Amino acid sequence: MTRFAFDIHATDGRARTGRIAMKRGEIRTPAFMPVGTAATVKAMKPQDVRATGADIILGNTYHLMLRPGAERVARLGGLHRFMNWDRPILTDSGGYQVMSLSDLRKITEEGVTFASHLDGSRHLLSPERSMEIQRLLGSDIVMAFDECPKVEQGRDAIARSMEMSMRWARRSRDGFDAGGEHADRSALFGIQQGALDEGLRRESADALTAIGFDGYAIGGLAVGEGQDAMFATLDFAPGQLPADRPRYLMGVGKPDDLVGAVERGVDMFDCVLPTRSGRNGQAFTWNGPLNMRNAKHAEDTGPVDDRCHCPTCTTYTRAYLHHLIKSGEMLGAMLLTEHNLSFYQQLMQAMRDAIGEQRFAGFAVQFRRDYLRTG
Repeated sequence: MTRFAFDIHATDGRARTGRIAMKRGEIRTPAFMPVGTAATVKAMKPQDVRATGADIILGNTYHLMLRPGAERVARLGGLHRFMNWDRPILTDSGGYQVMSLSDLRKITEEGVTFASHLDGSRHLLSPERSMEIQRLLGSDIVMAFDECPKVEQGRDAIARSMEMSMRWARRSRDGFDAGGEHADRSALFGIQQGALDEGLRRESADALTAIGFDGYAIGGLAVGEGQDAMFATLDFAPGQLPADRPRYLMGVGKPDDLVGAVERGVDMFDCVLPTRSGRNGQAFTWNGPLNMRNAKHAEDTGPVDDRCHCPTCTTYTRAYLHHLIKSGEMLGAMLLTEHNLSFYQQLMQAMRDAIGEQRFAGFAVQFRRDYLRTG
């Protein structure tokens, strides 16, 4: 079986559909990866995540290194065995969580020293240590270690951060390549930085391409800049990256974000939104999001979404889900999470079909008309 191969089956405008082949299975693109922060996609069994249509999930290096610990996961047979998921897993590098969750941190050329948000213990996360942790976890797609600056920082500060991330990318490549058997069966993605600046993004893309990666992520977006600014950046950023490799937009997003990003040439996504929203009583539908707490659902015997064929929609009513959410019953979170993840995968399949049939532009217009109630 191929270590890593990416084939583009069809294009429609800048949108692409294809397949990533890896030892643990194939990943259809455009792909949405449910987030399994702490070795679990919250409120879901692994087999049920797979049943929604997910080909790959994401694990979090930062959280797993702190609890239960990467070395412990390795002793227990690796992350796949630990959580009973036998398909590909992508692990992030830990850099973003260090920046966002740790109040006490110090960034140097070596890496980031930080205090755990769990118990205050001190840790150093460097490119080399990030590669080691992801190797211990047994990740299939490893992310290079980078820094994600705030978009409101000045251009000089963003440039310095990007340049350091590119030096860290080189060290990540060297650390990954030294991983022996793990490097022989896994893939490494580099991460483009540069905030909203086209010139800095170009410098970053050129540096990453010179190093050489299996795929390329667009980092530093979905961090508060707003959809218009994100789309304006995606108008140029994907095209700066190699066309024959997957392009992964990290941490995105809402359903209309996904459609707009696929229009602009993105192949892979992850986001906590469908699972977090499910736990908070929000359901995503083809006609826009619903707040299942609202009283108008209290006696509604229809499904959450009559276009959805997930077990939640084919078995339970809006009235029952409203009751569960209002009562604080955990089943409500479970059922809405199942629906949201299923909806996201149905959306990805619909986009793959539309691209393959050369009708993506019309699909996107109709999707926005239904979902955003435009036109």
